[in-house]
Amino acid sequence: MITATTAVSTQREPELRGQTVVVIGGSAGIGLESARRARAEGASVILTGRNPERLKQAALEVNAQSTAAFDANNPASLQSFFRDLPTPIDHVMVTAGAPHYRPPLEIAPEEARRDLTEHLLLALEVARGAARKVRPPGSLIFLGGTGARRPRPGLGIISTVTVAFPTLIANLALELAPIRVNLIAAGFVDTRLSASILGKDLDKRRDELRATLPIRRVVGPADVAALAVHIMSNTALTGATYDIDGGQQLVS
Repeated sequence: MITATTAVSTQREPELRGQTVVVIGGSAGIGLESARRARAEGASVILTGRNPERLKQAALEVNAQSTAAFDANNPASLQSFFRDLPTPIDHVMVTAGAPHYRPPLEIAPEEARRDLTEHLLLALEVARGAARKVRPPGSLIFLGGTGARRPRPGLGIISTVTVAFPTLIANLALELAPIRVNLIAAGFVDTRLSASILGKDLDKRRDELRATLPIRRVVGPADVAALAVHIMSNTALTGATYDIDGGQQLVS
């Protein structure tokens, strides 16, 4: 008796085939890695950044559809970018901006006002610009943090922003529905930005995390990029905050 064997294909369709992903802050770090992951899943990518030379190099690395160099925290430039975007697009990921670790009582009122509002206003402006460009069930994804959720001396401003951001995201998910809106809250991620913040203490911090995190390794940009693409492709996800810190909050 001869038994016929049927080969089962293990190949799968790319999760973002035929879609367009805009990465604001896509010239380095988490933004660039997310663009790279989106390309691997079949998407076309559009990158923005402040540094034209770095942006040009990033675009070559991921074969970007197009780029735009501007400061995302300039509302006029941001809205001009969205007006000029081809339609439709499917996802916008925002990694622009850096956390502000400064004692709140030691900075000028104008600087405090900027630190408190910069990330929140950027999210509002992106939502405003993207509302008529993103086709449902596409998404907006913002990047926040987890490290300042617990009150500690010197972190009053970043703690306030960290707590406020998920509430804003949940409300934007209702305002923009059926476009989806989500937040990735990252702990320490091993990027050039982290290196610039920690300086000579970077290696010490890496060693501490390897020894104490439940995952026994440091979170990298590829980890965040994988989560971002999952959020883009899973159309049931909206209004939520997704922590990615290797269990850092469990042991801090």
